[in-house]
Amino acid sequence: MAYTIDRDFAGEDFAAVVERTRAALSGQGFGVLTEIDVKATLKKKLGVDVDDYLILGACNPTMAHKAMQMEPRIGAMLPCNVIVRALGSGKVAVSAIDPVASMAAVDNDELKSVAGQVRAMLQTAVAAI
Repeated sequence: MAYTIDRDFAGEDFAAVVERTRAALSGQGFGVLTEIDVKATLKKKLGVDVDDYLILGACNPTMAHKAMQMEPRIGAMLPCNVIVRALGSGKVAVSAIDPVASMAAVDNDELKSVAGQVRAMLQTAVAAI
């Protein structure tokens, strides 16, 4: 089972794709709660150089609230991570977690319905970038 919703961009500026990703997420009601600059973190902690790699922790408050009402411990799986990473040669990839795949281990059919709704919202956001 695939666990991400993906889209690749050729000839694109990394920062521009990040901006469009944020806008597309916002258009689907997601806010970015966390941001991890993996490139900077690995340079600081390990002294290694890697291509641009950003993890955005996206959350749709309405959907998160629904999920938490159905499954109080689901916060361990939130927010929905979306990565933007440079592939080299002017290519950038965006990958959003597929909430249906990530919540497959949770035995709660109501929650799986919410995960399906969130998947559709993330698919729409990724397509809109």
